[in-house]
Amino acid sequence: MKKLILCLGLFSLLSLRPASTSAADATPPKLKDPTIEQRVADLESYVNNTARLADTPTNGVKSMLGSYDEKANSFTPGSGPGHNAWMMTSSALVLFMTLPGLALFYGGLVRKKNVLSVLAQCLGITGLVAILWWLFGYSFVFAGGDGAGAWIGDFKKYALLDGVDSAPNTDYAYWVSHNVYAMYQMMFAIITPALIIGAIAERMKFSAVLLFVALWMAIVYFPLAHWVWGIKGVMNGVWNADAKIKAIDFAGGTVVHMSSGWSALILCMMLGKRLGFGKQPMPPHSMVMCMIGTGMLWVGWYGFNAGSAVAADGIAANAFMTTTMATAVASFAWAMTEWIMKGKPSILGFCSGAVAGLVVITPACGFVTVGGAILIGICAGIVPFLACSYLKPMFGYDDALDTFGVHAVGGTMGAFLTGCLARNSVNSNLATNLKDYVKDSFMQPLVFEQLKAIAITIVLAVVGTVIIGSIVKAVVGLRPSEEVETLGLDLAEHNEEGYHG
Repeated sequence: MKKLILCLGLFSLLSLRPASTSAADATPPKLKDPTIEQRVADLESYVNNTARLADTPTNGVKSMLGSYDEKANSFTPGSGPGHNAWMMTSSALVLFMTLPGLALFYGGLVRKKNVLSVLAQCLGITGLVAILWWLFGYSFVFAGGDGAGAWIGDFKKYALLDGVDSAPNTDYAYWVSHNVYAMYQMMFAIITPALIIGAIAERMKFSAVLLFVALWMAIVYFPLAHWVWGIKGVMNGVWNADAKIKAIDFAGGTVVHMSSGWSALILCMMLGKRLGFGKQPMPPHSMVMCMIGTGMLWVGWYGFNAGSAVAADGIAANAFMTTTMATAVASFAWAMTEWIMKGKPSILGFCSGAVAGLVVITPACGFVTVGGAILIGICAGIVPFLACSYLKPMFGYDDALDTFGVHAVGGTMGAFLTGCLARNSVNSNLATNLKDYVKDSFMQPLVFEQLKAIAITIVLAVVGTVIIGSIVKAVVGLRPSEEVETLGLDLAEHNEEGYHG
């Protein structure tokens, strides 16, 4: 009898349960309008460049800063207009560094019979890299889905920039549109291989340059950028808690300057020296043009460095200040060192020092104090000067416009000094995954992580360039004929002259 009563009781309880519904029949609850407090919290998150706290779909509240589809009951997070405006400006500034900044800087340093070849190479690289970025480059570097790993990125997720719209990709920015971020990073991808042409100026075929750059982007730049900046990258010490190498690079010391600088050295050695190198003078044809290009590079570099905060916030402000001080000090230090050692300070010295300062501060600008920036500026003005003035003659390689001396030597030194001088007080993000590595001392544990990243970058750039250079040499050849080189690349390859009369 007791068993019968128990069974009846269980049946009664089960009968009181609501009928189950299938997943297809279930509808999510409608999102509620945000309260005043939640609206204020959302605005505070935007102003402070932090994650949305109150007004997200996860807590059932519509966001004020975003769009809500009543019919679909779905929410799309919106971008912040101020941060977006700064990042669009920064994107334009970084492109300004290549076109016209680098083009004029390098163009002024070559002989007048080759000035248009430099401009054509900068323009050609810009278009070629943009196409590669659209096809698969952005996806490989920055996609963070299941298809991406620590060493190999995802070719498919954002291929053809599919899905890269105006909503933020919160892997990289809370308040910046995904398409703006993608365009910003494309400008970095454009200028990096363009730096290489300084070492091989006046003696490499245009077809060879384009083929080399296409292969170099796929084999060197895209993997390295993924390792250092990709959300799952093996060397992304700031944001990837699982990174095997806890290195940091704020704006491109390893990714941009070391990769291009070390590749430039290998490529110029594979090409050989210019005809008459060391036997006849090869002075710059227009120091005025070089100076104008230097000024454009300096101005554009604020987008490069301060823009790498991916927000108009306090970290961007610090990068703006440290970039200015390091560059000004380096320009002065290079020219003064030249004055002491060679008797006169040259305009080329001031210009080279400014670029060296920009290079060396790049990986550090969002992590170091102004005192650290001053030290970096002094080192940037002296060490690359010695590399360009004495190391190059000692080993006899023809680095035409000192890409190795400035970008490889400067970028490597910058990556090392970043490990020495990074401070939590400047960038609190360093305390997220690097609290055991940043100890506010010169030889802190972070230094050894930086050395690992430096070694990997050099190996990738050197080995990759040897392989790519050999392929290009076999397919189209590297150098023009002696007749073409003597005549000048402008007329021979582009059927134009930079100057008439």
